[in-house]
Formats: sequence, C-alpha cells, structure tokens
Amino acid sequence: MRAGALWGDTLSGLWRAGNERFFSKHMPESLIEQLPKIVAEGKKEVEKILERLSGPHKLALQTNEYVLPSKDKSGLFRGNIREINDKEWLNRLVYGDNLLVMQALLAGDPATGLPSMRGKVDLIYIDPPFDSKADYRTKITLPGFTVIADGTYKADGSVRASGSSEAFTVVQKPTVLEQFAYSDTWKDGTASYLRMIYPRLVLMRELLSDTGSIYVHTDWHIGHYIKIILDESFGRENFQNEIVWKYTKFQMLKMTRFVINSDRLLWYAKNKQRCFYSPQKEPLENPKKLLKKHWDKELGRIQNVKDENGKVQYIEILEEKIDDVWDIPYIGATSSERQNYDTQKPEKLLDRIIKASSPVNGVVADFFSGSGTTGAVAEKLGRRWIMSDIGKPAIMITRKRLIDQESKPFLYQSIGDYQKEAFASSRIFRRVGDLAHVVLNLYGALPFPDEQNPNRNLGYLKNSRTLVLVDSPAKLTGYATLKRAQELRESFLGGWNKVIVLGWNFAFDIASIIQNLNDDKLEVLVIPPDLLDKLKSKSSYQSLLKGGKIRFSSLQYLSIKKPVVNNHSSDIDEITLELDNYVLLSPDALPLDDTSMGKLQHIIAHDPLALIEYWSVDPDYDGETFRSKWQDYRENTENDSDPFRVVKSVKILAPKVKGKRKICVKAVDVFGFESVVVEEVG
Repeated sequence: MRAGALWGDTLSGLWRAGNERFFSKHMPESLIEQLPKIVAEGKKEVEKILERLSGPHKLALQTNEYVLPSKDKSGLFRGNIREINDKEWLNRLVYGDNLLVMQALLAGDPATGLPSMRGKVDLIYIDPPFDSKADYRTKITLPGFTVIADGTYKADGSVRASGSSEAFTVVQKPTVLEQFAYSDTWKDGTASYLRMIYPRLVLMRELLSDTGSIYVHTDWHIGHYIKIILDESFGRENFQNEIVWKYTKFQMLKMTRFVINSDRLLWYAKNKQRCFYSPQKEPLENPKKLLKKHWDKELGRIQNVKDENGKVQYIEILEEKIDDVWDIPYIGATSSERQNYDTQKPEKLLDRIIKASSPVNGVVADFFSGSGTTGAVAEKLGRRWIMSDIGKPAIMITRKRLIDQESKPFLYQSIGDYQKEAFASSRIFRRVGDLAHVVLNLYGALPFPDEQNPNRNLGYLKNSRTLVLVDSPAKLTGYATLKRAQELRESFLGGWNKVIVLGWNFAFDIASIIQNLNDDKLEVLVIPPDLLDKLKSKSSYQSLLKGGKIRFSSLQYLSIKKPVVNNHSSDIDEITLELDNYVLLSPDALPLDDTSMGKLQHIIAHDPLALIEYWSVDPDYDGETFRSKWQDYRENTENDSDPFRVVKSVKILAPKVKGKRKICVKAVDVFGFESVVVEEVG
C-alpha cells in the first residue's frame, strides 16, 4: 500500500507540474497578474526619462507659429506683441506625443522663456481614448461644384442638373504618428493601454504643484483599471472623488442591457495640501420649498416653525451644493459650442472642474486635448494653459476655436527634435531601424550592411552614386535632417553624387527650407502615410515588393501672387495679398479610399485653393519666428459667407518698415499639411 501510495503521489505531482507548465505556456495571464509587471516597466521608463532631463540631450519645443488672434478683415492683431523670450507667460498648444511633450516641459524651454514646469501646474484634466474600437478617421467636408453649360459631372461621378452645387465629405485615416500611437495603445488590448498610460500619469504628477490636482476622464471600458493605476502612481490616500457625469444621448430602439449614459472622472490630489477653490453650489432651475424646523425644548422634539398666526413657515432653497453626480447635457447637434469632434466634452463640465481646482491665473494642462475645450474654458476663466495632442485634426480645430473666441496670443509648437526614438520598441516592428530597412527595400534601394549602417536607415540605388536616407516616423523631417543628408552625401564611404531623403512627417516650413538650401543634388520624397497599414505581415511585405505598388511622392507647395504695397498713411502701408495656387502633396500618397480620391481629384483639377483649411500672414517676418498677425479659416464667416472656403485675397494694414519688407504666408490644408511662402517687397 505504501509503495502504491508513493507511486500515486509521484504521478499526481507529475500531473500537476505538467498541467502548470501547460497552462503557463498556453493560458494568457490575466490583467491582475500583469499589473505588477506593467507598473515595474513603467517605473523603469520614467526613471530613464528623468535621468535624461539632467543630461545634454534634452527634448526641446519648436515654435511653428506665434498666433496673434485677429478676426478683423483688415486684420492685424491690435494688442501689444510681446517678445517670445520675455519672462511673461505665453499659453501653448503643442502637436506631438504627450510623453515627449511632458519631457520638454519638465526640461524647460529657454528659447521661449519657459522655465522647467516641474511642480508648477495647478490642474491637469485628461480625457484619454478609452474605447479600443473607436474610429479615429477624420471626416472632411469639401465644397461642391456648380456645373456649367452641358456639364453632367458630379464629385462622386453621378449625373446631376446643370447649375447645382453641394458639399461632399471625404474620409481620411490617421497620420503616421497617430497610427503608431493608436496601434500601440491597443495592440494587446487593455494591457497595452495601461502600459501607455502609467508613465504618462507619473510624469503628470511630476508637473503638478504641491497643491495641484488631476482629473482623469474615463468610462466603463477601462475606468476600474485606471483607478488601480492611479492608486499606484498618486497614492490611495490622495484619491478625492469618483465623479459621475450623467448625460443623455440617442437611444437605440432595441435594448439588450441598461442604457449607458454616464462617464467617470477620477479626481486625485498630489498630496494633502490640495486646494479646493470654488464654492460648490449651483442655482436650482426649480427652487424648492422646505418646511422650516426648530428644536422645541419643552416638547423635546423638532417642530415646524409657525408665525404669530399659527401659519407654518417655509424656507425657499434657491441653490444646492454640488455632489459627485453631475447632470450636464451632452453637446447637441445644433449647439453653438459644437466643433464636430467626436470626443468633444461640454464647456460646462470643464468650467466646473477648473473653477473648483485651480486659482485665477493658475496653470491648467490637458495632454489629450482633442477639440481644445480645456484651453477654451481656461482662457475664458482667466487661467493660463498648456494643451497637447498627437492628432493633427485636433490641433487644427483647437487653433481655429481659440482664434474664433479671440483668445490671448499663444504659441503653436511641436517637438523640435525627437532625439529619443519614441516608437522604437514594442510596436509593429521591433526597432525603427527595422522599419527603415523595409522602406529602403520598397523604394528599390540596397541597404548597407549593419556594421556600416547601425541605424539601418541608409541605402543606395544600384548602379548609381545615389545615397538614400530614411527618416524616422517619430521625427519631423526638417532642416537638421536635410543638413545631415548633405553631410552624408559628401562624406559617407567616400561621397555620393546625390542624396534622397524619404520622410514620414515634415516640419511646417519644409518647403521654405528646401528652397533656401537650393540644392539640386538633394531630393525629398514622402513615404505613403498608409504604408504601415499595408505592412501587417511578412506576406503583405513580400507582395508589396513583388507588386511595386508603393509610390514615393514629391512635396509640392503653395504659391501666392506678388504682394502689392501701397501707401495708406504716413506710417501705415496697405498690403494686398492673393493666393495663387495650391498643389497638394501627391494625392495618391493620402490614405483615402477610391471614392474619396475621385472627389479629391475633381477639387484639385477645378479649385485647388478649396483645400486650404487655414492661412495666416506675418507682414514683418524676421526669418525666425512666424508671427501670425492675420488669419482666415474655413467656417470663419466674419470674412466670407462660404463656410467651406477661405478668402483668397486680403488687404491688410501694417506699420511701415525701413528698407525691404519680408512677408511670410502660411497655409494649412484640410489634411493638416503645412506650406510656407516668403516674399520680399519694397
């Protein structure tokens, strides 16, 4: 019996061990099991980031535009224009990955007078994406066309009556930077999302002042896990409230569960010194009447208060304390504050948060800024603000929104130098160099061996002396990249006759940079933005190599007619500016479906300037900082009644200058591509 029992115990032990090995190999870890690893990885990442802040290679912000809002048709900004490097504060709208934006803010920005913001932010509100199935495509409305004479062409190819006109919509996929961010955020579901958010929350805590607070907007998809991450990064003892935002949206006729009509806001303080500024009351739409009570000592109980005639007295309640359930309507389709941005939140929601948790003139930040509600409300309430987003549509909408409400001057910035390859690991490709290697092959270039080319981003065209450089998708290809390409052309392995730069994303003034370099042995081409979608597997890569369907297109630019300067008065010039033409970055490089592409081709052929979303003017350009002193944009009906077009010409008044006047015109098209033209007159 004893031997049999021992043998049975042995078999049972082997069976259990085998099962454990099997389940550990084949059964995925639960999120609860993964959380400690996610936190440990996030802490290591933050440690590296904070160490780099004291090193020589700090991330810096590049100023794309100093926006001086002006809706006046004759346009110039009429206030005092402060120098950017003054010690006075300037609000900031930043395009880029918020992990990098926060690093730049922690490091400080001496070029624009911004000290390190560590411990200086009073309030952070964030509304990060919390639905892995969200549609991040952008819907763009373009003007229709009036058919003349016997024309029967309609933008979508169908027949219509002569003389009719209507707007139509094209759908654009996210930019390359957005594709990287969104695919990585949800690559492994919720676990990936938590890996994304943890280091960002820790950096936000570094930015908060000792009396600061953070509100994290979430919903039923992910909120319970975010709460655990916030407990870890901010401390359970600093949790203040879980606020329920209740609203009403369109209801489906067929119901399979209770209606979801609420979101959650998780409020944490940095520490016990947190401030709570606003008297938290609001007026009642329907005042209440309550019986007036008092304690009757003789009877030993509470009694109704009566007047001398024995009539019961009432108290009228005109306002009530705000609790942790906020009944604030969602933004309706006809609301005046609607920006046609899917995740836009109502201003009343941010108004309540900002009043409660920031002082007047305090600093409010939002690193998933979307349509810009946080900054718009902070501006109205006399707070300073910083906003950032990785989506170009978000940045474009926010800039227009702030100009529309005639905000104070602000800086539109981006990350000037992505020294850290932000997307180098744990993405579709193991390293950015691996992706560059693929791009070289698709372009038809032969990559150099790794020992000569450790970044794997250099190659050459066979039977030629042409060098090819692939820039990182985490960088804005600009002056530094092109200068490096020129240097490599002259020095790498004995020198080359020509260098071709293949880029994903470009600095706003890339056209001006190329023109100023005036180098016919330097060519800049655009990598198709939808290439990442086509590289989802090795088989798709091989089919692309064989099919030769990838087209690398040229950059093309805005042109204007020669500015005309006339004398307006002894100290004022009248400057006439007119847009001449806009040649879009090769349309086939845009991530559009065939139907949208057909509509776009018709616009390009008949009215290319209809693609301009926003244009602005600096009539006294100093060659360094673009000061946007006049702006027009689609939907600005102050200048033009057509909501889908900008004005094509303008007469603006500007103070006279000594010598020649350098005029800079900047345009942004509906897809977010920016072009700059500089003209010298006088």
